[in-house]
Amino acid sequence: MLVDFNSLPEDSRIWIYQSNRKFSDDEIFEFEKRLSEFLTQWTAHGDSLEAGFEIKYNRFIIIGLNQENASASGCSIDASVHFIQQLEKQFQVDLLDKMNVTFYTGEYITHKTLQDFKKMAKSKAISKKTVVFNNLVNTKAEYLENWEVPAEESWHARLF
Repeated sequence: MLVDFNSLPEDSRIWIYQSNRKFSDDEIFEFEKRLSEFLTQWTAHGDSLEAGFEIKYNRFIIIGLNQENASASGCSIDASVHFIQQLEKQFQVDLLDKMNVTFYTGEYITHKTLQDFKKMAKSKAISKKTVVFNNLVNTKAEYLENWEVPAEESWHARLF
């Protein structure tokens, strides 16, 4: 069952898919349509899942799931990953590679491989104060409070 992302409780589980590039307006329109269709029919063991989504900065797809009524099962999580893989293939975009880092360079959002990010840290092109996107957050509350943080406040700190 599709619900407005903002109406999901703060303890809702979330999944963040970062893109290796910015989405076009046409792609966002198509993603919103496809996400709405998928989440409307998303189930776990026959139970409808109460889920919502948002697309942030033309670069991130965030899916939230209210687990109070029904939790995602292995099969339903597999279905969501398969859905994301279909988007990747159709739009030639990388959404599942966790070995990439997205961060702010001034007011711009930059996407680099983990290796390149490490090199930038070593050469002091970025600092522990650089705001990164911590895509390892698990709940909506963590997403709202700890998603965009200085590198020193996330797992990225170990790279400095």
